[in-house]
Amino acid sequence: MRDRRLGLPAWLFVPAVAGAAFVALPLVAMLTQVRWSRFGALVTSDSSQAALWLSLRTSVASTVLCILFGVPMAIVLARTRFPGQAFVRSLVLLPLVLPPVVGGIALLHTFGRRGLLGHTLDVLGWQVAFSTTAVVMAQTFVALPFLVVSLEGALRSSGQRYEEVAATLGARPTTVFLRVTLPLVLPGLASGAVLAFARALGEFGATITFAGSLQGVTRTLPLEIYLQRETDPQAAVALSLVLVAVATIVITLTRRSRSAP
Repeated sequence: MRDRRLGLPAWLFVPAVAGAAFVALPLVAMLTQVRWSRFGALVTSDSSQAALWLSLRTSVASTVLCILFGVPMAIVLARTRFPGQAFVRSLVLLPLVLPPVVGGIALLHTFGRRGLLGHTLDVLGWQVAFSTTAVVMAQTFVALPFLVVSLEGALRSSGQRYEEVAATLGARPTTVFLRVTLPLVLPGLASGAVLAFARALGEFGATITFAGSLQGVTRTLPLEIYLQRETDPQAAVALSLVLVAVATIVITLTRRSRSAP
């Protein structure tokens, strides 16, 4: 039997519904475990608020860095051809599949006190590891590929026709970039920035490895949830729902930015 309206085999809906249930049921289970009378107190404790505001500040900072680094990277990958380009793209996208804790170890061995650049930074008086700066760097490391992938896809989909027309009319490369390329892929850039922010907000492995867990300094909301799980499971569930709510908002904003003209 087939669904004539959609033209799909009816049996496809069975695994589709099962997959949706697999994702939805754990979220519903969390909702049933919360004591809603205590929800406000659980998410507004001093440690929870400190972790939340630290996560928001560092995620905004890392998103800005992702834009500053990711936009040029995506444009170079999408609009140029050079030897070893496939290898470079693989390196850029590596954090997408790399376990975050491995990324944290790599950052620690690069910018830590005994790392590749750590001694030089120490001489200059810059303590990077186990600081708020380390949180931002860890978040940027794992979130950057999300912006690059989203923006590179938008650039390839838009083509180069308008840029070529602008160039033939005498526009300089910088003018073409600012007046044609960026406005053309602005929805893709917005989508990538939102995804990068969401990934930074949920970062755990690289952060705890490279930045540690110091309250008010490096203890972001995911780290606070992990610690609360051992001492106050109700608080851990309540804070987890806060992240779920943020993720839902992010998904909504991403879909809207992708559907924008």
